[in-house]
Amino acid sequence: MNLYAISALVNVATSIVLGFLILFADRRNRANQMFSLFALAVAVWGYAYFLWQIAGDPASAMFWVRMLMAGAIFIPFFYFHFIVRFLDLLRPLRWLVVAGYLIALFFSVVNWTPLFVASVSAQSGFPFWPAAGPLFLPFLAVWVAYAAYPVWLLFKRLRGLTDGATERAQIKYILFGTAIGYAGGCTNYFLWYGIPVLPYGNITASVYIIFVAYAILKHGLFSMKVVATEFIVFALWLFVFIRMLLAETETERLVNGGLLFVLLIVGVLLIRSVDREVEQREKIEKLARELEETNERQETLIHFIGHEVKGFLTKDAGAFASLLEGDFGALAETMKPFVGQALAESRLGADSVANILKASNLKKGTVAFKKEPFDMAAAAAAAVEKVRAIADRKNLALTFAADPAGAPYTFMGDKDEIADHVFRNLVDNAINYTPTGSINVSLKKENGRIVFTVKDTGIGITDEDKKKLFTEGGHGKESMKVNVHSTGYGLYIVKNITEEHGGTVRAESDGEGKGSTFVAEFPA
Repeated sequence: MNLYAISALVNVATSIVLGFLILFADRRNRANQMFSLFALAVAVWGYAYFLWQIAGDPASAMFWVRMLMAGAIFIPFFYFHFIVRFLDLLRPLRWLVVAGYLIALFFSVVNWTPLFVASVSAQSGFPFWPAAGPLFLPFLAVWVAYAAYPVWLLFKRLRGLTDGATERAQIKYILFGTAIGYAGGCTNYFLWYGIPVLPYGNITASVYIIFVAYAILKHGLFSMKVVATEFIVFALWLFVFIRMLLAETETERLVNGGLLFVLLIVGVLLIRSVDREVEQREKIEKLARELEETNERQETLIHFIGHEVKGFLTKDAGAFASLLEGDFGALAETMKPFVGQALAESRLGADSVANILKASNLKKGTVAFKKEPFDMAAAAAAAVEKVRAIADRKNLALTFAADPAGAPYTFMGDKDEIADHVFRNLVDNAINYTPTGSINVSLKKENGRIVFTVKDTGIGITDEDKKKLFTEGGHGKESMKVNVHSTGYGLYIVKNITEEHGGTVRAESDGEGKGSTFVAEFPA
């Protein structure tokens, strides 16, 4: 028994097992049914190939050659029908499927005439190798066309996929198996025309079947590792099994048999180990996806609640402002401090919620920036004026100066985002963490940059606190004692918006109790 006969038996066993496995996995699935027919055609070809290799006379060899071709004729047409079903393209390509079967039936008939297989004779070490008849070349042309077209359909679908990891993985497995299978299978046809190329690729039919079957049954993110392990182990088993069959002495046969027994045990344990590892990783990935979905649902809910709360607080602030301004009549003097405090608290609450929502949107990348030229000096001055009343209530000296040497301070960016969420947040931050003293805000041009600086005489920043600044929800060690309403998102927002405009932001301080300096730089 030669190597080609043994490889044919391996192809038969692989095709039958996987064909039934796919069929019973989902009997009603048309794609599965077509794969099973495709596997059956490979099994017929493989079994006849085996009997042809061990044939003892020209007549039986000729019969089994015609039988193996009876299977080979249908392989590309069943495969094409399977791919059409798999890609759900039957409606537009039905005529090609029907034409393929009509062509297969035609060649199945002429297969039994000299027009297809002319004769068998000794060739390159084979005692009965077939010679092609005049209709064999047209058959090969159609065979290649029906093998190549589904590959093009798979590539086309793969290029068009923007998501769908499952389908992408399936197509990659099928393409890989197809490339190996057809490349190896083609080596059988050179000797038909006297070209001295031996059919070494015959065994690749099993690889072909394995990968396509695997694409149907399993297609997880980490499954390639299992496929590779199974393929290597199977190849080792097959190699040692063939060596045992071809052994010339009883001792060599026993040694190879013992080695095969050991490899069977080790291989099974290895495959199980890798399979368990992959299964665990896939479970972790599934849990991660579920957690991400849960987080997205919670984030959506938090956004909804945040917007609702912000709306209520804004309405409350409007009502309190109207009361203070006398829109509903004169307010009693005893009520003014209470209403004023309520107004301040409502505005503070609305700002806190707005900061949290803004930080979340920046993190998700859903903030759209409207960039257009604006005067950064005017925007900075306006931001300072908006918080001056708060500084005055704390008796803080708040100043702003723009270096006239740098004028004009024209910048291409989102004016509202920079003024309300960068400049104002930095000045607000200084006011909140400066119990007494002063806050000096300045704007200048330096080394091709527009530099916005806020310098205060506040509580300062320790080296430990510097690590937490500009992070999501980051708080300094002593900051919560000074500002209990801090959300920790203000500087995070400043950093993200500044960087979105090509700038940088940093904090400087000589330490606790020695004040701070925050610097935001933008390209001039």
